[in-house]
Amino acid sequence: MAARLAVATAALDVDTGGGEVVAEAPALPPRMCVTESWPPNADRARALLGPRGVEVHQTAPGDALPFPDASFDLVTSRHPVRPDWPQISRVLLPGGIYLAQHVGPASAFELIEWFLGPLPEQRQARDPHREAAAAEAAGLEVLDLRTARLRMELFDIGAVVWLLRKCVWWVPGFTVARYRDRLVALDRRIRQDGAFVAHSARHLVEARRRSGDASPVS
Repeated sequence: MAARLAVATAALDVDTGGGEVVAEAPALPPRMCVTESWPPNADRARALLGPRGVEVHQTAPGDALPFPDASFDLVTSRHPVRPDWPQISRVLLPGGIYLAQHVGPASAFELIEWFLGPLPEQRQARDPHREAAAAEAAGLEVLDLRTARLRMELFDIGAVVWLLRKCVWWVPGFTVARYRDRLVALDRRIRQDGAFVAHSARHLVEARRRSGDASPVS
């Protein structure tokens, strides 16, 4: 991503969070924009990226990207909430590139389902091949699609509580009091087995706006 940003003319990072990933790039293009919908993150991104001349656009979930058609030769993201392929295609120049790391299917579900029970429908979401098909349908050509499933080990119940308080969307409404029985049972299992094992899923997507598409996707 840093290498691509260094040679881009205009770039957009979608769902940038607090801007931490973009901030790691040593060189940014002449025009660098980011979007973020969670107000505390947007404020952090302004403080972190503003001094480098980055445009921080606070958006609302489900809104169209606030840019004209064919505005960027590079669009990036790390863990977009829900990639809007028609919008991504629309703001890319013909031949422009989308490069992103997405969360994959059933990521950390061993832990999530410990508290919520089986979630068979949710396990089908974020499928990389379905996302690739949606990207193609929106006018993009998928150049690369790589998947990974990575081992997570949790060695004490304090780490579990910290993680669920940080990733609040994993177990909505999580509190120690509400899930005390499940926490006690999980603590017992960790002490018995030495660790609780889950797996995070990720996929890397690289796609190009088709050069032959004369009209932007709306």
